[in-house]
Amino acid sequence: MEIHDMYLNWLRDAHAMEEQALTMLGSMSGRLVHYDHLHARVEQHIAETERQEKALRQLLERDSGTSLMKDLTGKAAATGQALGGVFASDEVVKGAIVSYAFEYMEIASYSVLIATARIIGDDEAIAVYEQNLAEEQSMANWLAQNMEATTDFYLRTLDSDGPEKRQE
Repeated sequence: MEIHDMYLNWLRDAHAMEEQALTMLGSMSGRLVHYDHLHARVEQHIAETERQEKALRQLLERDSGTSLMKDLTGKAAATGQALGGVFASDEVVKGAIVSYAFEYMEIASYSVLIATARIIGDDEAIAVYEQNLAEEQSMANWLAQNMEATTDFYLRTLDSDGPEKRQE
């Protein structure tokens, strides 16, 4: 397989990853109404992710088009993850953990795309990947800095008919 073919495969993977992120974040957002700081940051990241998905789609359309199968697989996995947390009483904490791990998968993907785009000379794409990378790093850092506060709020409200119980 040629470098350019591998590059396009990784770009398709990144596009499917952002589609999956949109599904996961959208599902999570509606259940965070009692976590103001987390809800606001997730909404901000949804807007960033929408922009990222569009930019990746434009890069793909420039070369070969998106991969319907990868996009559908990513969406199905995200839906499964989102639905899996619906009945978990600690879904906010588990969602924060999964989101943090997912951000690092995105960070690694964009790092690979940047390195490959440099080798093949795709300067237009490098700018897109670098912006996406910075946004993913920012979200991962935010999650890390707020994990304790999110967990603390969840645990403090657990015995007092907490946010999850009020959402029913």
